[in-house]
Amino acid sequence: MLFLKSTAAMKAPGIYEVDIAAKPPGKTFGVYLATDPDNPPQEVIAALAALGFKGTYQKNYTHRDGGRVLDLHFEKDGTDLFKGWKAEECTANLAAIDGLFGKLGISVTTRVMSMAEAYA
Repeated sequence: MLFLKSTAAMKAPGIYEVDIAAKPPGKTFGVYLATDPDNPPQEVIAALAALGFKGTYQKNYTHRDGGRVLDLHFEKDGTDLFKGWKAEECTANLAAIDGLFGKLGISVTTRVMSMAEAYA
């Protein structure tokens, strides 16, 4: 889900990249982080948990530029069909995500994944 270009610079302490993406049709978003495995952003992880997001995936790997990365994925269930987000939940959750990362100086942009990416 997250395509990290480089580990040369961080967006915030412990965070290389942030991706806010949804599988089609694009109503329920996940938070995808590429982090420093030696200095993971514990406060951000705790804040996501406080917002109701649960860790669903984590994997360590070495980036092609030689930097080590911890890939983390978080999702939050909604009250719509198949645990999706209703419109008001989507608005509130995206505002909370924007507020969390905005405090760190990270501007987030939402996107809807392609079918190939979402179900690979």
